[in-house]
Amino acid sequence: MATQKSIYTCTECGGTNAKWLGKCPHCGAWNTLTEGTAEPTGGVKNRYQSLAKSQPVATLSEIEASDFERTPTGQEELDRVLGGGIVAGGVVLIGGDPGIGKSTLLLQAVESLSQTVKVLYVTGEESGAQVAMRSRRLGLSVTKVRVLAEISLERILATIEVEEPDFCVIDSIQTLYSEQLSSAPGSVAQVRECAAQLTRTAKARGCAIVLVGHVTKEGALAGPRVLEHIVDTVLYFEGDTHSSFRLVRAIKNRFGAVNEIGVFAMTEKGLKGVTNPSAIFLSTHAEPVPGSCVLVTLEGTRPLLVELQALVDSGGISPRRLSVGLDRDRLAMLLAVLHRHAGVATGDQDVFVNAVGGVRISEPAADLAVLLAIQSSLRGRALPKGFIAFGEIGLAGEVRPAPRGQERLKEAAKLGFSVAVVPKANAPKKAIEGLTIHAVERVEQAIEVLRGLA
Repeated sequence: MATQKSIYTCTECGGTNAKWLGKCPHCGAWNTLTEGTAEPTGGVKNRYQSLAKSQPVATLSEIEASDFERTPTGQEELDRVLGGGIVAGGVVLIGGDPGIGKSTLLLQAVESLSQTVKVLYVTGEESGAQVAMRSRRLGLSVTKVRVLAEISLERILATIEVEEPDFCVIDSIQTLYSEQLSSAPGSVAQVRECAAQLTRTAKARGCAIVLVGHVTKEGALAGPRVLEHIVDTVLYFEGDTHSSFRLVRAIKNRFGAVNEIGVFAMTEKGLKGVTNPSAIFLSTHAEPVPGSCVLVTLEGTRPLLVELQALVDSGGISPRRLSVGLDRDRLAMLLAVLHRHAGVATGDQDVFVNAVGGVRISEPAADLAVLLAIQSSLRGRALPKGFIAFGEIGLAGEVRPAPRGQERLKEAAKLGFSVAVVPKANAPKKAIEGLTIHAVERVEQAIEVLRGLA
């Protein structure tokens, strides 16, 4: 009996190699090659067919282009992240930690969509009875929701052809296997092939499909990154399982804006959208405390008010710099700018910075708020009540403008904030009612304004 030949596949890029190597020759990642059985040549008949219907060559200006028709899911926050709703033939990949609420949210969306379109819920991790039990616990009627407990790709595709759903959920892609491949479910080859076949079916039949994906311990989607390239939209579920709040963030979206977020609260009846997410990330202190500064940040098209907290304490021989929710290297850079251009030394101090509510802030407009929070903690004096700040800090000590500054200021004024320190370029031409604005050009000017207010 002939022995099966082994092949080594990279879990990052999906590239293959005949022998094991410490470094993937395709993407350069280390220790990512895993052993598997080589598939026979031509094992899948339609493996290299296009994922979309082929069309004749045409001039781009002559192609008729119209906006995609969207169907609301019944979850406003989910629709916001998707760009307005689901699109016929669109494929969505949603990932997140186990138990964070992916299946719960999708079951709620399926129940709402079932009132207007045909839906199919395919579960490979649970039985039909378990799905029914969850739906009853959430108080959903689900009288029109069709459920299939199956992990065979061929049987799922045959069911889709018979049922002809307009919306289908696959929970999860890592549990499926194709009979054309001999590798185990969850392997790189199986995940890639199943995702490609389902995407091809979605494009051909006009059925919107949502794929649920597992994540690695680093928080990235398990399997090769080819999954993210195949699908139209990639969503990440974020949040601490010990907290009742969840964030759904769009990383890729061919039908809408990226970096859009939806905010949900986990309740006994499932996930409910949060209409005013700024309340989650703001302080609950009755009076202002030292080391706290409110930042107006942007998440997609939505301005959010987030409280940044700083704690400066006497350090030892090697002071620590720790940040939660912000880039640690950028914190070290900001401390150097604060010392060089404003004369505020923290070289012998421990500096801790935290973004309240578990939110992650990546935009540089948080720089000014971080510096003012550090200065407030160092002096032991609280910032005035109703104080906000935003702006990017340069290495020369200049305060650079932040995008869409007018929207940030209007959102702050709407929520009752009264004092703002912003870059001079973001100062509005017309006064905003109830908001006193201090426009600054350099770090030392911002520190002087702070000393005059505190």
